[in-house]
Amino acid sequence: MEISGIITALIIGLIIGALGRLVVPGKQNIPIWLTLVIGVVAAFLGTLIAAAVGVAETPGIDWIELALQIGLAAAGVAIVAGAKGRSRVR
Repeated sequence: MEISGIITALIIGLIIGALGRLVVPGKQNIPIWLTLVIGVVAAFLGTLIAAAVGVAETPGIDWIELALQIGLAAAGVAIVAGAKGRSRVR
């Protein structure tokens, strides 16, 4: 992977994190930087899963890969927001 590919993946990850946060209903009490980190991680994981399943390289826009990434970001935001919410209840 070239440096331009890494930078592109980071930018896409930031967008994926924002979309993942929008998908999760309700208010998430986590900082925006954490949402963006979750998005970057979800983008990389989604790409790995799409490659493992064989849907990473398709003509045009990779809708399945994008859906995987957004779903992973939403799950990550929900898990982190839920864990952070439970830790404050004490």
